[in-house]
Amino acid sequence: MSENIVLKMSNISKTFPGVKALSNVDFTLREGEIHALMGENGAGKSTLIKVLTGVHDFQTGEIYMVKNAGGKPELIVNHSPQEAQQNGISTVYQEVNLCPNLTVAENLFIGREPRRFGMIDWRTMNRKSAEVLKNLDIHVAPTQSLDECSLAIQQMIAIARAVDMKCRVLILDEPTSSLDDDEVQKLFVLMRKLRAEGVGIIFVTHFLEQVYEVCDRITVLRNGELVGEYEVESLPRVKLVSKMMGKDFDDLADIKGEYKHEKHLEPLIEAKGLGHAGTIRPFDLTINKGEVIGLTGLLGSGRSELVRTIYGADKADSGVLKVKGKDTKISSPLDAMKAGMAYLPEDRKKEGIIADLSVRENIILALQAKRGMFKLLSRKQMEEFADKYIDLLQIKTASRETPIKSLSGGNQQKVIIARWLLTNPDYLILDEPTRGIDIGTKTEIQKLVLQLADEGKAIVLITHDIDLAFHIADRVAVFYAGTTLEIADANDFLEGPEALRHPYSKALWKALPQNGFEPVPGFQPYAKYLPGSCTGNGHFQDVRTGQTNVRKKSP
Repeated sequence: MSENIVLKMSNISKTFPGVKALSNVDFTLREGEIHALMGENGAGKSTLIKVLTGVHDFQTGEIYMVKNAGGKPELIVNHSPQEAQQNGISTVYQEVNLCPNLTVAENLFIGREPRRFGMIDWRTMNRKSAEVLKNLDIHVAPTQSLDECSLAIQQMIAIARAVDMKCRVLILDEPTSSLDDDEVQKLFVLMRKLRAEGVGIIFVTHFLEQVYEVCDRITVLRNGELVGEYEVESLPRVKLVSKMMGKDFDDLADIKGEYKHEKHLEPLIEAKGLGHAGTIRPFDLTINKGEVIGLTGLLGSGRSELVRTIYGADKADSGVLKVKGKDTKISSPLDAMKAGMAYLPEDRKKEGIIADLSVRENIILALQAKRGMFKLLSRKQMEEFADKYIDLLQIKTASRETPIKSLSGGNQQKVIIARWLLTNPDYLILDEPTRGIDIGTKTEIQKLVLQLADEGKAIVLITHDIDLAFHIADRVAVFYAGTTLEIADANDFLEGPEALRHPYSKALWKALPQNGFEPVPGFQPYAKYLPGSCTGNGHFQDVRTGQTNVRKKSP
């Protein structure tokens, strides 16, 4: 090992029942390097990380690490994440593994709490937590319960915890999948700071633009095998995608242009003054048959809260909801399902998959719930449905009976999509459907969304990837602190800030990577803490129809 190498993995192999997850994979990490680990869903990236950190054992191979600056390489085998931490390896997984019932400070210092006279020194722990959060520009109180924080904030807290442990190797497994552009830039500042201090960073991501902005080197895996290691400067994006997929790939085609269905503006969902105190201010929103509407905005803006209120996951305490022109009372998700709605949640681990059930069982869950306990599906029907959607969505699984927890995150996402497609919904809510998935699968999902719209389904797409919303949505709604500021034609966002009406919409446009990455100043308050002056006169305009809507004040 050369002097600047901090970690070397050689000939690593790992087999699961029926699946060769890794086959003689090599990986090298240097001091003061940000190294991207790339590949499609199921390529072996997460498995390699879990082998390194002791979550999984491995059949063949060796791992060497230099634990101290200027030290000699030592042969290591981590038998647990705790042992990996002791060896100087900290990890932030794609799925946040924190304790929602504890406070932010308790999560930051769990297992290493400051003590005084044998008791936890709460004052010191809260003070140190406040310092860590301030340094990372995370606007949350140390004493706040973690389950009150958004998934994105939880991700930042997980990163803060890993950084505070003074590691030699920092592993970030899809850390930006739930972060908006502002939070991504904050994370990049932190990563560059750690790189300058000599920390080696393994960066697992599907966002190509982020790789080329912050990384020094790229290792590509495909089907559990090493494709190669490359300098970022020597590997153009098109070649990177080709190496990941094993074939030439054209991501520049006008996907939206392939689907030119006529829109007759037939309302499917009409919300009037619908709201939930403390999360989403009363709102008006009409979603038409065959339409894709994108919901965007910064973290905590109220995007997910809005659809949860429509779907009955958060019971509305004001307003009315019409489905196909009829007043409809939605008191629970089951009511929503019976009304022809489907909801793919952002947090697939907590609210999506049933980890110990098979792929087949996860796919048929929603349809069986909709049919009721007295109309059970036969085993043959279950198998036929499962096989149909495994083939349709190209879900990588050893069999329909494989436990879903053994699938990659992207393939788990496909299973949840399959679950809802099986119910044949009229109205489909997709909350971050492309979170943590590769570029090929992302394109497949984009095409699927447009195809479903072509079939007359109404689709709400919630995404932090504003570019995604612009390119496949018909209209885009901009959210801020629990209220809608502007609903505009998606083409207006592509044309530039001059076509937009609200200053905040213009600021979001300028924050996009291709538009200068200009940060939106300040930070966004949550709805229940929103000053009365934040949203001006409470009006927003749908520039597509020219209709001006009056926003009701929160109680």
